[in-house]
Amino acid sequence: MKNKLSLSIVMPCLNEAETLETCIKKAQQFLSTHQAAGEIVIADNGSVDGSQEIAERAGARVVHVESKGYGSALMGGIKEAQSEYIIMGDADDSYDFSNLQDFVNALGEGYDLVMGNRFQGGIRPGAMPFLHRYLGNPVLSWLARLFFKSDIGDFHCGLRGFRKDALLSLNLQTTGMEFASEMIVKATMKGLKIKEVPTILYPDGRTRPPHLRTWSDGWRHLRFLLLYSPRWLFFYPGILLTVLGILGSALLLPAPLKIGGLTLDINTLMYASLLIIMGVQSILFSLFTYVFGVNSGLLPKDNLTDKLIKGIGLERGIILSLSMILLGFASSVGALIYWSKNLFGPIDPTFSMRLVIPGAVLFTLGFQIFFASFFLSILNTKLK
Repeated sequence: MKNKLSLSIVMPCLNEAETLETCIKKAQQFLSTHQAAGEIVIADNGSVDGSQEIAERAGARVVHVESKGYGSALMGGIKEAQSEYIIMGDADDSYDFSNLQDFVNALGEGYDLVMGNRFQGGIRPGAMPFLHRYLGNPVLSWLARLFFKSDIGDFHCGLRGFRKDALLSLNLQTTGMEFASEMIVKATMKGLKIKEVPTILYPDGRTRPPHLRTWSDGWRHLRFLLLYSPRWLFFYPGILLTVLGILGSALLLPAPLKIGGLTLDINTLMYASLLIIMGVQSILFSLFTYVFGVNSGLLPKDNLTDKLIKGIGLERGIILSLSMILLGFASSVGALIYWSKNLFGPIDPTFSMRLVIPGAVLFTLGFQIFFASFFLSILNTKLK
């Protein structure tokens, strides 16, 4: 990026009168020092402490964003920014807007999104609460890297730069603090060029409590990560439950299992069978979510999942489901014959339930797969 290239520095603002002018002055210092043509945009989210007047007096452009929330404020400012390149950061003086050269350099190298990394740059004493530093940020960032195969070490750094057109192409939808996660997740899924640069986090200059709420906003981040990863939310847990259920059933169907002084019998068999049902339901939910997400543009295509869905298809799904129903019927008939041999009187449940439970499971799975096959076909139907 050349020094003369236009740059917009966007700051979301909600009652930041104590620190806003300082942030604006630092941003102006950066633009002046590096002779960069640019603007400072304050995306105000309904401040009542005079922040708008402070920003205008300091020479920034104020954009009024009515829709509430961190993500809403940022998107409002980003859309109104007049430059090709944008750097966004919080207006609480926790980031040094006079030191943005690493972001500018990376954007000039052709990166679409440049993330600050506070753990690489340094976190000053008192700048980040203990739970955020050692639990919230590391755990959520680790989960995001696991779910989406991302290399980003600090998913929640508020200082980042990007090309405006690349950012708008992501069609970001979240309105709250989870906006930070959505940006990286969608940029990763879309294959944008992303780079991290070290960033120092300073204690913010406000006397009031921060807008960030540890548990509720942490949950919103986690919820977003799960909703955008049906594999980890539904598929992998479903596979685990199904495998455990099948193993348990295979061990307990022939006879009770004795482990030392512990005897596992039909009660354990019933719970093992329930694991199979829950596991298959979870797998089916992952397929429903995937098809809906891809068709609505929320999720990228995955070749393996596409092959699985196409390989099963409506007709094979119906054949599989009917086969299970027939096997369930046969198992139930076996239980009925055993009962008839006892003249429909009292019977040994440890034997009869080894026929009834598999039959009930096969009936349930058969009907689930039957209706799921039709539902997947409906989801895959292209409207003309």
